[in-house]
Amino acid sequence: MKTTFKYLSRFSVLIFSAMFLLSSCSKKEDAFANRKISFNADWSFHLNDSLTDKDTIGTSTKWRTLDLPHDWSIEGKFDEKSPAGYGGGSLNGGLGWYKKTFRISKEDINKIISITFDGVYKNSEVWINGHYLGKRPNGYIGFQYELSPYLNYGEKTNEIIVKVDNSKQPNSRWYSGSGIFRNVWLETTDKLHVEHWGTYVTTPKVTAEKASVNIENRIQNEHSESKKVKLVTTIYKEDTEVTSVTQYITLTPKSGTFLTAQAEVESPVLWSVEKPELYTAVTEILVDDKIVDQYKTNFGIRDFKFDLNKGFILNGKQVKIKGVCMHHDLGPLGSAINTRAIERQLEILKEMGVNGIRTSHNPPAPELLDLCDKMGFIVMDEAFDMWKQNKTKYDYANDWDKWHRKDLVDQLFRDRNHPSIFIWSIGNEIPEQWNETGVEIAKELAAIVRKTDRTRPVTAAMNPPVNMNIDDVTLQFEKKNIQINPLAASGILDLIGYNYAHQTYEHHKENFPNKPFIATETTSGLQTRGYYDAVSDTIKKWPVRWDLKFTEGNPGNTVSAYDQVQAPWGSTHEATWKVIKKYDFLSGMYIWTGFDYIGEPTPYEWPSISSYFGIVDLAGFPKDVYYMYQSEWTDKTVLHIFPHWNWKAGQTVDVWAYYNNADEVELFVNGKSVGKRSKKGDDLHVMWRIPFQAGTLKAISRKNGKTVLEKEIKTAGNPSQLKLTADRSTIKADKNDLSFVTVDILDDKETLVPNANNEINFSLKGNGKIVGVCSGDPVSHESYKGNKHTALAGKCLVIVQSGDKTGRLELTAKANGLKPATIVITTE
Repeated sequence: MKTTFKYLSRFSVLIFSAMFLLSSCSKKEDAFANRKISFNADWSFHLNDSLTDKDTIGTSTKWRTLDLPHDWSIEGKFDEKSPAGYGGGSLNGGLGWYKKTFRISKEDINKIISITFDGVYKNSEVWINGHYLGKRPNGYIGFQYELSPYLNYGEKTNEIIVKVDNSKQPNSRWYSGSGIFRNVWLETTDKLHVEHWGTYVTTPKVTAEKASVNIENRIQNEHSESKKVKLVTTIYKEDTEVTSVTQYITLTPKSGTFLTAQAEVESPVLWSVEKPELYTAVTEILVDDKIVDQYKTNFGIRDFKFDLNKGFILNGKQVKIKGVCMHHDLGPLGSAINTRAIERQLEILKEMGVNGIRTSHNPPAPELLDLCDKMGFIVMDEAFDMWKQNKTKYDYANDWDKWHRKDLVDQLFRDRNHPSIFIWSIGNEIPEQWNETGVEIAKELAAIVRKTDRTRPVTAAMNPPVNMNIDDVTLQFEKKNIQINPLAASGILDLIGYNYAHQTYEHHKENFPNKPFIATETTSGLQTRGYYDAVSDTIKKWPVRWDLKFTEGNPGNTVSAYDQVQAPWGSTHEATWKVIKKYDFLSGMYIWTGFDYIGEPTPYEWPSISSYFGIVDLAGFPKDVYYMYQSEWTDKTVLHIFPHWNWKAGQTVDVWAYYNNADEVELFVNGKSVGKRSKKGDDLHVMWRIPFQAGTLKAISRKNGKTVLEKEIKTAGNPSQLKLTADRSTIKADKNDLSFVTVDILDDKETLVPNANNEINFSLKGNGKIVGVCSGDPVSHESYKGNKHTALAGKCLVIVQSGDKTGRLELTAKANGLKPATIVITTE
């Protein structure tokens, strides 16, 4: 087999690093650019055929070359008989092998060289030059192995092999993906260095005039002799030095130490959701006035608390947490992490008014947290979906006893410097929450958290913290007939985390007088983008009960996009938000979910393969309820009317409007008014029930009689043409950057055709590739990795990834009987 390798010399590393170092970096910083470099390129991959390969690789093994991150499951076919089940997206796992051949310069023979994996799903095992480095069952947590003792230097090559075993299914309640699905890094340090995840920066006292900053550094000396060390930590705001602290210590051979320093920042610029300002602490280790190591830590200065009466207070200001839960997959990209794809999701959510993210139900990719730091999100960082008791046969509970402490500590060390993280969640809907075993486990986990990070509250997502007969709450209080969850009653948690049970929220202070509130998971509304039931003002619980098989439903496994269908444990979107909005002491909520995700297609089973819970569909197209939140959660003036205006003549249609900053909305059909509507009380929308007439539906919102906004929806004719719109027409030529291109099916007057479901074929010219196609249809079994896809409600998405050369990418979309469209994307 022909293999490829890269020669990792200082010269080549510095050239590579220059691509992402700011031009303002000093020579001192350039000297440490190779401390951490991407190790994603030029891996070989083999997916075992379980019938012939068993559990081995050999000289006859067939490999293909690829770059990481990589998810092999998303490349497969949807399979009704997949052992992952429809909950796992009906995509198979399996056992895969990765290997990479590389060289290390002789100049680095006295360095410490390590490999860091941000996440491998799951049961990864790693070898370097035949030496076994270890195993990590948890697919969501990062880990590091030192390579130095086993490396060859100079011309002789090295080979790293990674075995990934996701063959035992089911092991997840949602789509997990399979493979080295997060980034891999090669780290090179002096034998005297800051340890991996070796800094901890906190801001214990913050005022407008001054902020105190505590800096903890863990230093390791792997030299055979003692070293007199000068440790300098400098705080920067962008490129401007703010303050600096210097310490001196002598380290004995083969030893480590822990140093704490204090600094003050005058007139600090505070981190907030509106202005997420960041500082950088640069730690430098000097021996004989020569810098031997440099370590950078981004952090934010902010002050917060959860108050019993006022909810969440950030920098002295009451802030309602308007959050969403997010699984880790990236829709048609699967679970292979991509920074731009995450950024796009967060941009779409920010535009809706979201200010919080819950990492359900596992440690997230580091890139998500970096983006939340920069974009201003209040993160609940969650560790576990189960403890000792299984939820699926082969899940993490089987590894709990051996690994839970290590995995939790690593998550805390990795994540604790992120200013976006405000809450640690130690578990989601844990079965043991209802008995004393769960209380004892929670006590252990909370102690681990508090030992590792003293600055954030601990919660657990309980379902629910309290059971109440809501039909007669007053009577229940009189009789004291209320069942408190043992975990909630234990006093272990700092915040009482509610999954659903929105009817009990207003009674929180009576049930838990000494613990603040957070709604860890809410709503579970269900919608298919672009599909509408005939009658919108009836509430449907699908299924009727969580443990009963769903036997009703709509043709094609659709769900009405009016806010009228909910899971039995949840509510409509409006119902829960009305409660959260009403009471100051309710800190906020995290809605299930921000985006649709692969797997868990409640209320349906096969042939549905992705969820209906999202406010935004799998392709990133907002559903109508998105605009309800936008009208409530932002200062943006909103007027959104729906549904589409293509129906049968005379058919009765319910027309909804979400609006704000106005007193009323008047609706017109073909220029004739059908009435004015105003929201009353706690209403969040208005509605008209009218007969359909082809033509134009027009809404005008007014304030004090003056027009605020106008919106129109026209009856579309037959599909005639395609339109391509890129979210960014210029992207970086780095083999990672993405352009998300929306495909609209239009009639000859350029009106979107809302019932068009044409198959669209894509082709690309230039140095790039198509890496994903999707329409957001939960029932589509077309590959996300193909060059064609069927539209849903007149829309489709194609994702283009750059190559490593600058130039033009020319994307063309074609469909039978329709005028094709072409768009140019520039790479630079």
